[in-house]
Amino acid sequence: AALTVRFLTRRFIGEYGDMEFIYSHNLTVDGREILLHIWDVPNSQEQAEEGSSEEKRIQWADSFVLVYSICDRASFNILPLKIQFIKAAKEGQSQEKVPIVIVGNKRDLHHQRVVSSEEGRLLALSLDCGFYEVSAAE
Repeated sequence: AALTVRFLTRRFIGEYGDMEFIYSHNLTVDGREILLHIWDVPNSQEQAEEGSSEEKRIQWADSFVLVYSICDRASFNILPLKIQFIKAAKEGQSQEKVPIVIVGNKRDLHHQRVVSSEEGRLLALSLDCGFYEVSAAE
């Protein structure tokens, strides 16, 4: 949620509950106006829900940004399963590759890091995804 709000408002807010939100945002890319709809789902909520709810979100979306904390190994470890689930649901219907980006957040908290940048890059490479490390705070 912090990363989404930072992208939309350019402000950092550090504390969020486990709420699900859909945001709409206009963006100009290469001179074209694009309307983005972002369905922001906290990981703890996803784990508690039925698979059908997650499948509904996957069918709704055109692309995916999966965010983990570099300070939280568990948030990183669930990514391969989530990506396999997304690919099975999306790519099983068509031959097109689904755009997926893995983002390691909290780069500013390097002193609390438990997931290395190299691990993130290797996971993204092995799953044919994009990869970035960022800090929503900075």
